[in-house]
Amino acid sequence: MIIIHAHFQITPEKEGAFLEEMHSLVAASRAEDGNVSYDLMKSTDTDHHAYTMVEIWKDQASVEAHNTSSHFTSFAGRAPEYMAAPIDVQIFAGEKIEK
Repeated sequence: MIIIHAHFQITPEKEGAFLEEMHSLVAASRAEDGNVSYDLMKSTDTDHHAYTMVEIWKDQASVEAHNTSSHFTSFAGRAPEYMAAPIDVQIFAGEKIEK
C-alpha cells in the first residue's frame, strides 16, 4: 500500500472555496480503482487553516492513475490560489498487519 499525507496551509479568505473544491475531489478520488481511503483532516491545533489529506492506495499504479485523472489535475491547477504556503507531501510504503 502507498500512504500519502498532503499538508495544506490555506489562506483564511479562500478556505470556503478550498473546501468546496475538496468536496468534489474527495468524492471522485474515493470512486477510483485502487483507492483504499481518501480523507481530509482539519488541524485541531492553534492553526485552524491547516489541513491534511490522508490517502491510501492499493499500489503505485493506482497513485499514478490518480495523479493523471481529470479531477486531480483540475484541482492541482487551481490549488495555488488557495495556499498560504506550498503543499507539503509525504509518501510512505505500508503493509497491512494481520493479527
